[in-house]
Amino acid sequence: MKTDFDRIINRRHTHSYKWDQSLKLFGDQDILPLWVADMDFESPPAVRKALEARAALGVYGYSIKNEAYVDAIIHWYQRRHGWTIEREWLSDVPSVVTSLSIAVDVFSEPGGSVILQSPVYYPFYDVIRMNVREVAKNPLVIRNGRYEMDYDHLEELMAGGAKLMLLCSPHNPGGRVWEREELLRLGELCLKHGVTVISDEIHCDLALPGHRHIPFASLSEELSQITLTALAPTKTFNLPGLQSSFIVTANAAMKRKFDYRVKALSLHMTNFFTHEAVMAAYNEGEAWLDELIEYVAGNVEYAIAYLAEHLPEVKPMRPDGTYLLWVDCRGLGLDIKGLKSLMFEKARVAFSEGSAFGTEGQGWLRINLACPRSLLTDALERFCEAASNRS
Repeated sequence: MKTDFDRIINRRHTHSYKWDQSLKLFGDQDILPLWVADMDFESPPAVRKALEARAALGVYGYSIKNEAYVDAIIHWYQRRHGWTIEREWLSDVPSVVTSLSIAVDVFSEPGGSVILQSPVYYPFYDVIRMNVREVAKNPLVIRNGRYEMDYDHLEELMAGGAKLMLLCSPHNPGGRVWEREELLRLGELCLKHGVTVISDEIHCDLALPGHRHIPFASLSEELSQITLTALAPTKTFNLPGLQSSFIVTANAAMKRKFDYRVKALSLHMTNFFTHEAVMAAYNEGEAWLDELIEYVAGNVEYAIAYLAEHLPEVKPMRPDGTYLLWVDCRGLGLDIKGLKSLMFEKARVAFSEGSAFGTEGQGWLRINLACPRSLLTDALERFCEAASNRS
């Protein structure tokens, strides 16, 4: 492996959202943070080189995107996912959550119902409620140790008037990489009931060995016409601080409506650094990504084995993708307050507490595995020891 993913990088005192808020958020500045989904690895070397060259210009004026940037995106999705994207389908947006919020605003009516599949990434709730819409929960069900969709209930919501759905694919926090048959069945219901799909596919490049992400819009021409896909290189290459994302839709009318709202909010301008970093990542970062996925897969196996040996009361859900591990801690018999106390006060670690992902996540924790093995080991040791010695 060319990249040393075991190397510890000190991120404290770097204005890090993840590392420099422990005292404020958890009450102890020395808490080990494995919560928010950014990695503790350096981005691909080509990205750093591109950013250094861009910074060396010394004049940081207004910028425009070029054709090479669009080519990098198109070629990446064709190469990695077998998805042919046309140039006119793309628009830049600062973040995936920005796209979700704008889409809820543009493609639903105030007071209308918007479907999500809980437990799910907590901003899904925010973009619905803060746009004065109603959350229509379609809770996922656990079968054979993994999440599956409840299609009967989903159809009830659609037949009851919900015309917009936020799809999380791959699923965060459960790590499901939805299979073709699952997505096709979902698509049939959406077409039958006239439901528009906003598909958050930010983790699409992080399918683990043995699994393959399938873009929802790539399944058929019919589905491409009812789908707006939100994408970003940020999870893939650890670039979240660069505020880079884009949407893809083959439906020209949908895109015009979306783009109009982006322009109205003045979110259409190009960041000086972003496109250079994205081109370097997509054009030169593929080998780095393959090594990353191998390392993360190793962390998955290590964490599952460690928890099974040292704290068998908790049950991890084996992920198909992402670098997140969703762990069922209900066997510890703790409520939300007790689980937080166990983490922050006794173990002095910070995982993501599950109820933030919806009531269905209560009693669960989400662990960010995108860190050197030694940090993961330290966090698991702290947590398992504290849990085993709890009074």
